[in-house]
Amino acid sequence: DKININSASREELMSLPGIGESLAGAIIRYRQENGFFQNIQQLMEVGGIGEKKFEQIRELVSTY
Repeated sequence: DKININSASREELMSLPGIGESLAGAIIRYRQENGFFQNIQQLMEVGGIGEKKFEQIRELVSTY
């Protein structure tokens, strides 16, 4: 099952490769401040997630 980046807990996000405590917190902060992610590519707007990290997790996440 893919991890829903709009509802995942910090622990669920941290189960993704390359996502530690601070990045998990940044993802949660992003969605609190900007609303739900409309698509997974928006993850690259979160500080610390670039193309390389996005490529590692793109197949493991969804927005629903």
